[in-house]
Amino acid sequence: MVRPLPFLKRSLALLAVFIVLFFLFDDIIMPRYVQQGETTYVPDVVGMETEAALRVLEGAGLEGKEAEIRPDKTYPEGAVAMQIPPAGSEVKFGRGVYLTVSGGETLVRVPALRGRSVRDATLALEQIGLEIGEITYQISTRFPENTVIDQSIAEGTNVKGGSAVNVTASQGVSAGRIPVPDVTRKSMTEAERILLQSGLTPGAITYQVNNDFLPNTVIDQFPRSGAFIARGEPVQLFVTQRSDRQETPFEN
Repeated sequence: MVRPLPFLKRSLALLAVFIVLFFLFDDIIMPRYVQQGETTYVPDVVGMETEAALRVLEGAGLEGKEAEIRPDKTYPEGAVAMQIPPAGSEVKFGRGVYLTVSGGETLVRVPALRGRSVRDATLALEQIGLEIGEITYQISTRFPENTVIDQSIAEGTNVKGGSAVNVTASQGVSAGRIPVPDVTRKSMTEAERILLQSGLTPGAITYQVNNDFLPNTVIDQFPRSGAFIARGEPVQLFVTQRSDRQETPFEN
């Protein structure tokens, strides 16, 4: 007698359920039961993509958990920036490992520099983690001398911290003068080279005792940087020298 088809289907379904339960018990339930109370070592998942890190932790018998997302300039967005417990820690199987995920580097909004003095523009950039880049000058009858006319990155643009913004500044109405470069904190040899390359002349050198800088370091100049003077004009330098006098704790 031939068995009815519905009975055969039910038998196959029961067999499939049995197979699934067998593998579930053999691969998941039994290993966790056997591992209960045993320890393992936490793998290093810092720098991995989050999904890959979770798989590695699961393979080690641990449970990965995303704790927070925070800005980080070392690791790309979506990568694990920190883990607790740290790699190499001995923990029980099934322990949770908390992952801090990188949200990428924080972007900075470029401020408006047009109309500011070069000094003010420099300070404004430095205060938000940016820096002044190349400064070029052009004749302008509209903007006062040493005022920013244009900027290389538009106001409101989001850029990475530490980016440089080039500016164009007014030279005033005269074409016969050139800007004085900043040579402070340079060695005297380097300062003289910069001045000559700029079309100016190293002027009188005044030595001052100063033990905070290496000898022959320029600590001041006149005219100051940013001023406009005729080509070939001298720039006076104030240079450090050490005191030869040695003080003692008991000296009156």
